[in-house]
Amino acid sequence: MITKVPELGLRANLGQFGLLVAANALVGGMLGQERVVLPLLAEQTFQLTAYTGALTFILAFGLVKAITNFFAGTWSDRFGRKPVLVAGWLIGIPVPLLLIWAPNWGWVIAANVLLGVNQGLTWSTTVIMKIDLAGPARRGLAMGLNEAAGYVAVAGTAMATGYLADAYGLRPAPFLLGIAYAALGLGLSTFVVRETRAHAHHEAGTTHHGLTTREVFTRTSFTEPAMSSASQAGLVNNLNDGLAWGLFPILFAAHGLGLADIGLLGALYPAVWGLGQLATGPLSDRIGRKWLIAGGMLLQAAALALVAASTDFVGWLVAVTALGLGTAAVYPTLLATIGDVAAPTWRARSVGVYRLWRDGGFAAGALLAGVIADLWGISAAVWTVAALTAASGLVVAARMYETHPRSRSSSV
Repeated sequence: MITKVPELGLRANLGQFGLLVAANALVGGMLGQERVVLPLLAEQTFQLTAYTGALTFILAFGLVKAITNFFAGTWSDRFGRKPVLVAGWLIGIPVPLLLIWAPNWGWVIAANVLLGVNQGLTWSTTVIMKIDLAGPARRGLAMGLNEAAGYVAVAGTAMATGYLADAYGLRPAPFLLGIAYAALGLGLSTFVVRETRAHAHHEAGTTHHGLTTREVFTRTSFTEPAMSSASQAGLVNNLNDGLAWGLFPILFAAHGLGLADIGLLGALYPAVWGLGQLATGPLSDRIGRKWLIAGGMLLQAAALALVAASTDFVGWLVAVTALGLGTAAVYPTLLATIGDVAAPTWRARSVGVYRLWRDGGFAAGALLAGVIADLWGISAAVWTVAALTAASGLVVAARMYETHPRSRSSSV
């Protein structure tokens, strides 16, 4: 029996790549069902007046997702990508049901624990599978398409849930979308998506870089300059996203905005972020990774400062648009950086470690923003996170080297 040799590249794998883009859009939709509604549910339905308490759902989500990301990479190498993807969808099915029926805030926390596992397994695996298929030349484009699909779905669902909540109440209508996403994602992943681990083995060829998981963790987190710079930038990026997710809707409502306007602002940020990645992913394949990351972090910092300084819809409209642009410059480029540096034989584990740090930012952001907001107000929390984001961009500028093969060779 002749075994077909896997082909690398987007054109050779267009069908499967497209299916994985669709799968990741459904993953993003599962996250989007919460972006607008849950902070308001905490305040209006469960009467959580302390910001730290209200943000516990993001803290639980971020911690669980971060840890799951790490294991998703390891399990993808050990058991294959597809079983991990299917398991993630099975765990996601109860999430919208728990949010609909929750009699107390503990149920919401439980739903977000499951959502963290769902997102860690499914999003991590679709990233790894797309890197497997794309090969080294077009990783930026591949990650741009992946992250664009996910965050455009986050945005579209956030806007839809805002309008549904305005028309029909905070529950159950907004979360019916999540039930549909989970069913479609499970069916697509089980019956149509194919395993891609052989593509990574083919790319590795006869060269084996045998690193232990501990060595992969240490390199990605601390010792390898580009990957560790990417890991800290990813953490800070999601730290400010945790702030935006948990406190922006409350900030906007406190200034008298209605649910429809809050939904629009809540959707615009991930929409610009998502669509912008269609440009920034391939742009990083042309001009390199480093300065897109450093510039994107600094733009995010400026946008957060504008959020803190503004008091009306127009100011926030400009601010969340700029925040989306800055995040678009950073998000796919960080993943492409990890793919550039990590060898195919330990790349899935390295992606898992990077995503451990990146999504740990949700938990850090929820905790930091909640404590500062309780002590000194939401504006102080936003100013603090803006300063941390600017510092992260400066670290990238000072420490990271260029990782894209074409850009690196032209600069030598």
